[in-house]
Amino acid sequence: MTLTARERVQELLDTFAVPGANAAELFCDRHPADNTAFTVVQSDLSCKDVTYGELRGKSARFAAALSTLGVRRGDHVATLMGKSAELVVALLGIWRLGAVDVPLFTAFAHDAIAFRVQATGTRLVICDADQRRKLFPPGGVPNDASPLVVVARGEAFGYDISFAEMVAGTGSFDGLEAEAAAVGGPGSPGARDAGPVASGTPVAVGGDGILVQLFTSGTTGTPKGVPIPLRSVASFAGYQEFGLDVRPGDVFWNMADPGWAYGLYFALLAPLATGTRSLLLSAGFSPQLTWAVMEKFQVTNFAAAPTVYRALRAGSAAGQQHALRRASSAGEPLTPDVIDWGREVFGVDVRDHYGQTEHGMVAGNAWHGDLLLPLRPGSMGVALPGWSVDVLSDSADSPAEDGEPGRVAINIAASPFFWFTSYVDAPEKSAERFAADGAWYLTGDAGSRDADGYIYFSSRDDDVIIMAGYRIGPFEVESVLVTHAAVAEAAVIGVPDEIRGEVLEAYVVLNDGHEPSEALVTELALLVKAKFAAHAYPRRVHFQAELPKTASGKVQRFILRHDRTAKKQAGTVDDGTASAGTAKND
Repeated sequence: MTLTARERVQELLDTFAVPGANAAELFCDRHPADNTAFTVVQSDLSCKDVTYGELRGKSARFAAALSTLGVRRGDHVATLMGKSAELVVALLGIWRLGAVDVPLFTAFAHDAIAFRVQATGTRLVICDADQRRKLFPPGGVPNDASPLVVVARGEAFGYDISFAEMVAGTGSFDGLEAEAAAVGGPGSPGARDAGPVASGTPVAVGGDGILVQLFTSGTTGTPKGVPIPLRSVASFAGYQEFGLDVRPGDVFWNMADPGWAYGLYFALLAPLATGTRSLLLSAGFSPQLTWAVMEKFQVTNFAAAPTVYRALRAGSAAGQQHALRRASSAGEPLTPDVIDWGREVFGVDVRDHYGQTEHGMVAGNAWHGDLLLPLRPGSMGVALPGWSVDVLSDSADSPAEDGEPGRVAINIAASPFFWFTSYVDAPEKSAERFAADGAWYLTGDAGSRDADGYIYFSSRDDDVIIMAGYRIGPFEVESVLVTHAAVAEAAVIGVPDEIRGEVLEAYVVLNDGHEPSEALVTELALLVKAKFAAHAYPRRVHFQAELPKTASGKVQRFILRHDRTAKKQAGTVDDGTASAGTAKND
């Protein structure tokens, strides 16, 4: 009998959110040993299938070694690793002990890594050899305060521990403890007794047990720690089924990096939870390689950030081969030009989905056959099963009128998948995320809702531009600018104006073969006037080689604002209302 969406939501909660839930069992041990979990692809397109049986054996031995090194339930273990089979083994080993993973993005430099390691009290770091130098300041060496380091996918230093030996179960664990003591890790004076080697029985942390502490990439202040419980995986599996429509037999590829929420939740956790075969590309991004992987492995279900689609569009050649039946996007709003291009090249829509680190994906233009609705230009879709998403008025914690600009929010009582409770050690920041009566989670995003429940993203609250009393969402202007043949990417910010309060300025990256000019600035202004609003055109255009972005591909408009303020203070920017016909080439 086919379950309704509501029944399926409850079934997932009954699996992942119950007191006896066991991560190792749910992610690995319950799946047929011969089934392929991941196909790991290298830059030369060579590949290796990794089965659930292989993951079970290796992660059990790795967990035993971690136990010998003193890792216990609730301890934090950081992973500074690229997409690889070793990363999956490490995560499963950590969770077999009931320990907590701290993902470290491989593009981070030392300071960002050190902050996360220190903030979580990380006891041990597992890293690829080429990342190891980032664990210490330039020229620094291990000291008594340094965490123990396990090196994977490369040669270990004399004071490190070999991941390969731990997984193979070879070598002396007494020796490992001695090495740990040499750098102040587990086994050193004052450390807890390492205790016996793990029995092999995985720890059941239950639905409320914490799997991961991930940090948000907020635009202000230090990153905030988000504790991710096992119960959250019910919603991740739900999104994979409802939003992405991943089916048995699909070749699924989510390109996002597992150091960030969309990649961790939906390139690793959801496929493991559902026993779905997934691709992991162990190589850097290029349009040519992406097309080659799609063709060779006949990818049928693809998910990536809009930045990837734009890069594919710029790097496309005639006659690209693919087998896509589903294409999805998340991480930032998807502009209509990418959707149009996708229809032409893929023969399918690229469907936009919406979510955040604190809850995963909650709304979208779902792909599941029972939820498939026509796309509406500019909309990020409707609430997904298990979630209730609305837009609140700016003046009260109650739903806004249809079409009225307001605050995107989640109705907690009506969202059985909701799992976020608070940031780690940040009560004030946590309180800001909830309405006064606790009924709503406030995303911090601005938007609107139409009569049919479609949500339209406008901007982050701190990116909204107020000009002469008008609220202008930069995304709406950016969506118009990128329709110009010369424009590859665009970001819009508000800058102070004596008469209007704020006016718009645009930062534009040009496509190859186009040059900055006064004529182009005028064309862009007229384009916005014609396609969006007469008053909302950019008064000044800055042409740049690239836009500042987070590691997950989101444009950081606050950096543009800060840079402009610094230039103004230095006297290098005229803060008056600049002519739209004046090209400023930065």
